[in-house]
Amino acid sequence: MTNVKKSAQRQGFKTGESIVYPAHGVGTIVAIEEQEVAGFKLELFVISFEKDKMTLRVPTAKAASVGMRKLAESSLVSKALETLTGRARIKRTMWSRRAQEYEAKINSGDLIAIAEVVRDLHRAESQPEQSYSERQLYEAAIDRVVREIAAVNRVTETEALKLIEDALAKSPRRAAKVAAAEADIDAEEEELQDEAA
Repeated sequence: MTNVKKSAQRQGFKTGESIVYPAHGVGTIVAIEEQEVAGFKLELFVISFEKDKMTLRVPTAKAASVGMRKLAESSLVSKALETLTGRARIKRTMWSRRAQEYEAKINSGDLIAIAEVVRDLHRAESQPEQSYSERQLYEAAIDRVVREIAAVNRVTETEALKLIEDALAKSPRRAAKVAAAEADIDAEEEELQDEAA
């Protein structure tokens, strides 16, 4: 027996609200249901993850302990974008160990931690290709950041991705490489002009 309450509020969350569930990213609370399980009445948030075509039911009493949270404030989104402009911090440990740490950050639901994964795994065109597992982690992280920024800023995912790419382009490492490449081109042009004279 399921009893659905349409416009209800529990634990500070209400139906129709977008939330972040750590293991799956941004979802929307579509209802709050009451179900009887093994003789006990259980109240559940019904969360829809439209992009993944998935519905999740989370006991309202467990929302905090599983890490479910409201969308980030716009100030936190700005901080996440600022994180992307920073220098990549890659530990000198085995890839399997780093991969586990990246996975834990992605599944933490913490926007800043996920932005750090995007920053650390991002590759510019001039850099070597990512391995398959690196690319999988990078895509999972960037997808989470894109969805949350899109939801918070009320923009499309394409516009959110553009914000992220612009922030990544401002990274000191990438900016230095662009400047170095431009300096090389200028030096070559000067040499050609000297030879022509």
